[in-house]
Amino acid sequence: MNEILEARELAKDIKYVKVLAPEVAVEARAGQFVILRVDERGERFPLTIYDFDRDGGSISMVFLEVGTSTRKLGKLKVGDSIRDFLGPLGRPFHVEKYGRVACVGGGVGTPAIYTITKALREAGNHVTSIIGARTKDLLILEDEMREVSDEVKVATDDGSYATKGFVTTILAGMLDKLDLVVAVGPLPMMKAVADLTRGKVKTIVSLNPIMVDGTGMCGGCRVTVGGKTKFTCVDGPDFDAHEVDFKELMERNRTYLDEEKKSHECKIGLKNA
Repeated sequence: MNEILEARELAKDIKYVKVLAPEVAVEARAGQFVILRVDERGERFPLTIYDFDRDGGSISMVFLEVGTSTRKLGKLKVGDSIRDFLGPLGRPFHVEKYGRVACVGGGVGTPAIYTITKALREAGNHVTSIIGARTKDLLILEDEMREVSDEVKVATDDGSYATKGFVTTILAGMLDKLDLVVAVGPLPMMKAVADLTRGKVKTIVSLNPIMVDGTGMCGGCRVTVGGKTKFTCVDGPDFDAHEVDFKELMERNRTYLDEEKKSHECKIGLKNA
């Protein structure tokens, strides 16, 4: 069992939790993730590590309550425990001195670029973070990103705060000054970044497809990269954005939408019974 040390809401349906997990924290690196199971009847699902504290033995995560399991996790309070907590998983982000880097986070992709941004800056890179959300009320972690970045630029789809438009609106004006782009967020956003930067600047994306065991055994997280099958949990989660088959990945990620909807409706029905 892994105890919840902190739990709070950052925005509508977006939650933050800090979990006591010393064995995971001591090995965690930028870009890695964990797989957890809230209770004995729960499913296994992955979450990217937002931050880690080796001295305190904790792992922090930020997630969107989108399905039954994330809603269960979002209901936990300080002192509650998570049944199973496995990690760190995946290959750490490759950190070196690239030069001028843009780290792009869309929505709940912003927490996933936090440790990467921090590590890249510590390696001597000049890092500009570009973060976005549909509206100001859904923008998260702006202050935290400013602490680990040389510069932060913000975009909101509706123009309610900072630049009106998408993160690509800002990124488009910077391409000739960059040596690397790192992007994490919804698949359409990462595809848009890949299309924008193709042939202009090296771009890395962190993928979060359907995943079950996290060790390469089930094959659920397979993606096509450069025409070859890769397994996100052991070969990634970071891949060359210009080689990812986003169309196939987006189709595969919709596989269980109906089941998720039925599961949520069942929970609501039992609650109201």
